[in-house]
Amino acid sequence: MQTFYKQKFLLLSFLIVATTLSAQRQDVIRPGEVWPDNNGNHIQAHGGGIIKVGKTYYWYGEERRKGLDTGFRYVSCYSSNDLTNWTFKGDVVKMTDPENLGRRWVLERPKVFHNKKTKKYVMYFHLDNSTYKFARVGIAVSNKPDGQFTYVKSFRPLDYESRDIGQFIDDDGTAYLVFEDRPFGFRIAKLSDDYMSLEKEMSLIKAHMEGGAIVHHQGLYYSIGSALTGWKANPNKYSTAPTLEGPWTEFKDIAPPETNTYGSQSTMLIKVTGKKSTTIIFMADIWKPATQWDSRYIWMPLEIGNGKLWVPEPKPWSINVKTGEWKYAEAVGASR
Repeated sequence: MQTFYKQKFLLLSFLIVATTLSAQRQDVIRPGEVWPDNNGNHIQAHGGGIIKVGKTYYWYGEERRKGLDTGFRYVSCYSSNDLTNWTFKGDVVKMTDPENLGRRWVLERPKVFHNKKTKKYVMYFHLDNSTYKFARVGIAVSNKPDGQFTYVKSFRPLDYESRDIGQFIDDDGTAYLVFEDRPFGFRIAKLSDDYMSLEKEMSLIKAHMEGGAIVHHQGLYYSIGSALTGWKANPNKYSTAPTLEGPWTEFKDIAPPETNTYGSQSTMLIKVTGKKSTTIIFMADIWKPATQWDSRYIWMPLEIGNGKLWVPEPKPWSINVKTGEWKYAEAVGASR
């Protein structure tokens, strides 16, 4: 009898765990809504960037949950195999002021690059003081994608001011940093072989924009940027060029301008190349400065090609990373 009850207890425990895991697992990306991680907590990876190592995606961003020690700045890390369900790997950065910048110092927009030669994970981030006059990038390094990153140094890339930064890894694996150099525009620069410095400027795009993001698609480079309006959303725009050196076309809207990019600001473009199709995802933040922990995300597959780029109205959708195909959750759109 005791064995019977023990087996019954174990079966019940298994069912509870299975039900909990099933309830947490998601099949759909819901732009603008709370996005729970494996623990049921809203993902805290704001101003973030994503890399893929093997079959695993790693999402890094600003950790802004409630109750954080204000003496530190935090960068979170999440992992996923499907870009939909994310496992919290912890805060890979918990940093005190590294350059005596003052009480309200800034660590924003962390972007991680995996250097296959050195086997290091190199994190770039916008490092600044409260008045945004320091205008540098900081670098921290780890031996693992989800390990603790150790601060190394800060500098002005190629001796230019740098505030918002973005990352771009071309189809051939070459890594680039995008950085906003006020008042000139935003610059694209190639990283050195060890990723610890910048080797060469590719372009200065003469537009007063931040939140820079780039993708290479069907022989053209597309760059996206946001106007300089701080936390307030604005109509993001795009430009194209045959090479990273340019020439870049005049900027055009990526969404109906009256929507202010559906209340979001660009942070990255994710290219998912599968066995059947390629999908490029617009990755953006909906900032909520008064309740930063509740800031949301807009991820949407782009309509892109032949020099045109458009962000469709945000709706729930799903993606198959193996085939590279996506579809609306309500099945109102064809697979792309």
